[in-house]
Amino acid sequence: MFVLGIDPGLSRCGYGVVEQGRIQPEAVALGVIKTPAHAPTAERLASIHQDLEELISEYRPDVVAIERVFFQVNAKTAMGVAQASGLAMTLGFRSGAEVVEYTPNQVKEAVAGWGSADKGQMQRMVQSLLSLPELPSPPDAADAAAVALCHLAHSSSRKLIQASEAK
Repeated sequence: MFVLGIDPGLSRCGYGVVEQGRIQPEAVALGVIKTPAHAPTAERLASIHQDLEELISEYRPDVVAIERVFFQVNAKTAMGVAQASGLAMTLGFRSGAEVVEYTPNQVKEAVAGWGSADKGQMQRMVQSLLSLPELPSPPDAADAAAVALCHLAHSSSRKLIQASEAK
């Protein structure tokens, strides 16, 4: 199973493609889609759209897992995060992938075992869980990989719930 994890943002949109290996998850691709702050919003969204579309086309994820906008003090930042999130949802859905969202606390609890883990702790846990030789960087890429790992941690229980609901 391939999971494309997304840490949405207008300036920096992190992505992490993780494959569920036989023994442990494996990192396939980690990175950040960056857009210039001075560019018009429509141009920035078009750039994110194109890059996400290329990622989905190249890796054909079974699932697109997105960190949910939970709370933002800055309304302008929240809008950009929500817009990038909407693009990821739409592109994932149109590709036939399952689209899921997780709150930051769900991601931290699944990956670090603690809902208040900081960025450094999350980077170290992602490095450990994916057996990476160095810390995943920038933090947005590590966060996206953490979202994918969160989905893998929750996927077996999600399947059980779906099976019981189908009965």
